[in-house]
Amino acid sequence: MTLAIDRHDPAITAHAESYRQAAASKRRQMLVGIAVFAICVWLSAVGAEVRLGTLIENIHRFPNYIWQTLPTLRLASLGSDLAEWYWGLARWLRLLWQTVLIAYVGTILGAAGAFLFCFAAAANLGRAPWLRFAVRRYLEFCRTVPEIVFALIFVIAFGLGPLPGVLAIAIHTMGALGKLFSEVVENIDLKPVDGITATGGSWWQVVRFAVMPQVLSNFASYALLRFEINVRGASIMGFVGAGGIGQDLIEAIRKFYYTDVSAIMLLIILAVMLIDLGTERLRHALLSLESRS
Repeated sequence: MTLAIDRHDPAITAHAESYRQAAASKRRQMLVGIAVFAICVWLSAVGAEVRLGTLIENIHRFPNYIWQTLPTLRLASLGSDLAEWYWGLARWLRLLWQTVLIAYVGTILGAAGAFLFCFAAAANLGRAPWLRFAVRRYLEFCRTVPEIVFALIFVIAFGLGPLPGVLAIAIHTMGALGKLFSEVVENIDLKPVDGITATGGSWWQVVRFAVMPQVLSNFASYALLRFEINVRGASIMGFVGAGGIGQDLIEAIRKFYYTDVSAIMLLIILAVMLIDLGTERLRHALLSLESRS
C-alpha cells in the first residue's frame, strides 16, 4: 500500500523550498571556499616566485639526471659491471651502519627526554601553569629548528663526526615526541588518576600507577615511527659533516659521480625499507597488545 504525496501541500512546498535554499547556500559557500583557496595558492606562488615557464623549460633535466645515474649493466659481464657499480660497497655499508646507529642513539635520547617532559606538558597532569607553558615552548623550539641547523651548530662546537648528528636528531626528536607523548597523556582515562589521588597518592605515584600503564604502548609505537623518520634524517647529516653515509652521497653529487649516487641511494632505500617493515610489525604487535589489555 503506497501513500500518495500531495505536492501542492503548503507544508511540503515550504519544506522543499527551504531545502533548495539550504542546498544553494551550501553550494555558494563551497564555491566561495574554492575561490578563496585558489586565490591563496596563487598569492603564495607569486610570493614564492614559482615560475611555471622555468619549470616547463627545465623539467627535462630531472629525468636526464636520473638516467645518467643508472649504471651500464650487460648480461655478458654482469658480475664485473655490478662490481664496478658498487666498488665502494664495504665503505658504504660501514657508513650506512653508522647512519642507522646515529638514528638509533638519537631516537633513544630524544624519546627519553620526551618521556621526562611530556607529563609536565600535559594539561591534565601539569599542576603549575607556568611550568607547563615553559615546557611546551621548549619542546616547540626543539622541533621547530631543523635538524640540519642543529647539526651545523654542533659541528662547529664538537667538530666533524657522528656526535653532532646524534645530538641534532636527539633534540629534534625530543621536541616532536614530547608533543605526541603529551597528547597521549591528555587522552587517558582519568578514573585511575582520581582513584589514586583520592587515596592520598602523590603526583609521582599518579604518573607511575595510573598514567604509565595506559600510555607506554603508544609511547613505544610513536618512538618506533620516529626511528623510521630519523633514519632518513640521519642520511643527510653527512651533508654538513655530521657523520653517516650522507658525506659520501653529497661528495658524489658535487663531483658528478653519477653511478655512485644511484648506488648509495639504492642502499639507503633498501635500509629504510627493511627498517620500515620491521618497525611496522613491532608497532602492530604493540597496538594489538594494548587492544587486548
